[in-house]
Amino acid sequence: MATYKEAGVDLAAADQAVERIRSHVTATWGEDVVGGFGGFAAGIKIPRGYAEPVLMMATDGVGTKAEVARRAGVFDGLGLDLVAMCADDLAAAGARPLAMTDYLAVGKLAPDWVEGIVASVAAACRQSHIALIGGETAEHPGVMEADEFDLAGAVVGIVEADAVIDGSTVRPGQAILGLHSPNLRSNGFSLIRRAVLPKIGLGEQLTEGTAAEVLLAGSVLYSPAIQRLLQAVTVAAMAHVTGGGIAGNLSRVLPANIDAEIHAESWRRPPVFAEVAEIGRIDEASMFQTFNMGIGFIAVVDEDRVAPAQQALEIESTLIGHTTAGSGKVLLRA
Repeated sequence: MATYKEAGVDLAAADQAVERIRSHVTATWGEDVVGGFGGFAAGIKIPRGYAEPVLMMATDGVGTKAEVARRAGVFDGLGLDLVAMCADDLAAAGARPLAMTDYLAVGKLAPDWVEGIVASVAAACRQSHIALIGGETAEHPGVMEADEFDLAGAVVGIVEADAVIDGSTVRPGQAILGLHSPNLRSNGFSLIRRAVLPKIGLGEQLTEGTAAEVLLAGSVLYSPAIQRLLQAVTVAAMAHVTGGGIAGNLSRVLPANIDAEIHAESWRRPPVFAEVAEIGRIDEASMFQTFNMGIGFIAVVDEDRVAPAQQALEIESTLIGHTTAGSGKVLLRA
């Protein structure tokens, strides 16, 4: 007689994994979480003090960086990547992230590394003051190889209705602040896998560590810094620099009559970008279209608010450009 385990799904291992992640998940909970661990659903109370609260949601994954992590056996940075990709999208709209759920699909459930991945997500949630209130780990035998996996998540956040930031107040002469990114974060890995990894081993030494250490370094979590920024100054627009690079993401929040002039030499690029370009033989235009190039988040503020904005952020940032009259384009200047 056929059994579920013979079909490739190990329910005992699933139960073991659930117990092993319990403490990691519940460590992110505060008094606003509604429901218990292991239930069918959980919730979070809307914080007090909002006059007209708007709930906002964002969902994302870590993309094919998961495949590089699998090959290297290094998973610690993936939690930072997942939380950043979701929470920082919300922050770009002015929202404060509140709660998250995650989804881990695996070929075969191994409690050790499932715990490691979920623990990294929970640690990133704690850094971003987000409650990890639920999730799902699913075995896909026969669809995924035993050691393959994919990781995705969704975050809910809150913002006052009159405080949503959509770029509508951007005008000529405003300053464009770039928040630094020391690494690739989790974007562009399809190009990395195609152009770079066939030419170097993951153990090969690069400027700032082995290829595995450099490529798999976790994302900066910008959301906490953005919450401080919003308390300190008025922000006209923000962009989370993910797939599509600086131009592809900043253009999403520019009015149709405004351009953004970005001075591409105004910040120091971490060595990984030059190394990726050289090893993969990738031209400058393609690099800027694919990677963050050292700027992971952008905020547009009035010129006279640059200093207090940078002070509030408490993370490295650079004045990288200005807004001008135009037609909604991002102009990269040497």
